Amino acid sequence: MPSDHPPIQPLRFVQRGAIVNVERVAPERTLLALLREDLGQPAVKEGCNSGDCGACTVVLAQAEGNGLRWRAINSCLRLAHSVDGSALWTAADLTQDPLLDLGGAQLHPAQQAMLEQHGSQCGFCTPGFVMSLFAQYQNRVMAGETVTREAAQADLSGNLCRCTGYRTILDAAQSMARLPPTRIDQAALLDLLGQIAPTPTTLASLLQARARWPEARLVAGATDLGLSITKGLQAQARLLDLTRVEELGRIERQPGRLGIGAAVTLEDAFAALVQQWPTLAEFAQRFAGLPVRQSGTLGGNVANGSPIGDSMPLLIALRARLRLLRWDPDRQAPAERRIALDDFYTGYRRNRLGADELIAAIEIPCPEQPADSGWTRAYKVSKRHEDDISTVCLALSLQLDNGQVLAAAIGVGGVAATPVRATRTEAVLTGQPWSVATLQQAMQTIESEFEPLSDLRASAGYRRQLLGQLLWRSWLESQGSALPYATGLQALEPISPRTETELRP
Repeated sequence: MPSDHPPIQPLRFVQRGAIVNVERVAPERTLLALLREDLGQPAVKEGCNSGDCGACTVVLAQAEGNGLRWRAINSCLRLAHSVDGSALWTAADLTQDPLLDLGGAQLHPAQQAMLEQHGSQCGFCTPGFVMSLFAQYQNRVMAGETVTREAAQADLSGNLCRCTGYRTILDAAQSMARLPPTRIDQAALLDLLGQIAPTPTTLASLLQARARWPEARLVAGATDLGLSITKGLQAQARLLDLTRVEELGRIERQPGRLGIGAAVTLEDAFAALVQQWPTLAEFAQRFAGLPVRQSGTLGGNVANGSPIGDSMPLLIALRARLRLLRWDPDRQAPAERRIALDDFYTGYRRNRLGADELIAAIEIPCPEQPADSGWTRAYKVSKRHEDDISTVCLALSLQLDNGQVLAAAIGVGGVAATPVRATRTEAVLTGQPWSVATLQQAMQTIESEFEPLSDLRASAGYRRQLLGQLLWRSWLESQGSALPYATGLQALEPISPRTETELRP
């Protein structure tokens, strides 16, 4: 009898100037396990095995247009099959890749800079830091961009050090450009990638597979599914990879609407949102670390439905709708429906997605000019500034005219079993002046609108108070008060020329 399982295709990628061909890689095999256990490459370290520490960081390059797209990613969460058709580097490859011209040097600038600036102590985290620096070198230094302190911090946000301290590592990031340059033979690399370019999957074939195997897990960046493998030790009998479907990886701008495909990475999705709403730039960098954002997808975060997922409160505040697709056997064509994101969730990690459906895109209404976007802000409160789970997340989008609130949308995370919309608070704001008196009513309403849990991250009372404080913060910012981006309640106290008793509700 023919097997119901499609044959396992060999995994092919470029490493050290050659095509690597690995047969019969299990669908749930992680890239870290493949490299360390199957291919004997111990330079890739296993740390937390959950995408938090960055010790396992590797760099991928993929053909994009006439050039290459470089990404640092966590190999502990990334499924091995997802790098098919890519080029891959570990820390050990930087001095052994014949496509890298070191110009007579013994080390790559990312390594040499760490050595000269004393950026390594115990050394366990060093390979991961070096790989993030390597990606930074390719994306910034080789593009002629000056690496600022802020850029260095952003690019290294997914890497943790517990003994050396970050100053010397950041110094290394900024000193790479002063070393003799190392260039890659891009033409040769593109030729190799062309030889192993994977065949794209059509949207129709994906939907047909979804209808045939409704029990299969949908996977893109695997930043959540990977945890079920590495921490939950769960076997995955069948996976459907969304990343090979071109339509799901598109970002489309049309008059009055921004469409982000479900398989678009979080980094690219947030870049599109920031282009439309520049005030979201700081919030966007608070979502995990860069390697997670360069693997995980917006559609995956939405489908996951975690009550502390950071993208959903923002998307709810932006009045996002989901475009859902399934295969219609009668018409032999895709069938679609749309649903507002705040109506999508039915309970803890439960939603209205049919067994044969998938999220195709997130559609966001937006003005044609960013300047007309109104008052849009998003805030995340967590114990760490980056690469941490939210205690509370709040996003709001207001339409203001001459100091009046014409319309309001507020999304909240961390206070219920699902990401939620603060409809009662929206009603208090709508049609009222954007004033201290209105804010006082809104703060009282939002602090009583939800019944959050108390857990190790925060008490219920703390979470309720944070909601009101974040509304107050947003009003202060709208009045021109410059506040530091805070991660705790104390830092939310207003900074104003006037006294707190004059302003504080």
